[in-house]
Amino acid sequence: MSKQIVLVGRSNVGKSTLFKQLTGKWVKVGRRPGVTVSPGRAQKGNILYVDMPGYGYMHRVPKKVQEGTKDFIVRYMEENRDEILLAIQVIDAASFLEIADRWEGKGEVPVEIEMWEFLKDLELNPVLAANKMDRVINQDQVLDWIVERLGMEPPWTGWTGVIAPISAKTGQIEPLRKIIQSRL
Repeated sequence: MSKQIVLVGRSNVGKSTLFKQLTGKWVKVGRRPGVTVSPGRAQKGNILYVDMPGYGYMHRVPKKVQEGTKDFIVRYMEENRDEILLAIQVIDAASFLEIADRWEGKGEVPVEIEMWEFLKDLELNPVLAANKMDRVINQDQVLDWIVERLGMEPPWTGWTGVIAPISAKTGQIEPLRKIIQSRL
């Protein structure tokens, strides 16, 4: 069985675009959440890349379907834990803090922080792909805030083996490629 690199994240954070950049395999992407409904897969050498469907709120998608998707992801990660070489959580760095504030304002743990903790609890040694950095103005400050929200001590530059500032849409993913290479 091949070792896996699994991309997880909320809907519309750029997982499928990143998957294409990493593997060269095109998968269907869309502007609205919920386009990826089943995992995309691509074999590169002895590594199987897996693009998981997005989780979290999806406009016009029944709550039961949203919960089912999240349950599927959790089950997949638990059942394939031994084959997962690397779990890459993809976030939209441009909206991460706003969304986290909104969830915390309701007294809830933000889904992205919950997923990060879940991946750590499974001892998958996750990597955070902070995507859409091309839309972030004060990049270092925003990354410091993200790192802090995830329970790590700023500055983010102390976590370059864990945090990869990228822009999948523009092809600027070298920080993530370096992390993947170091983990292989």
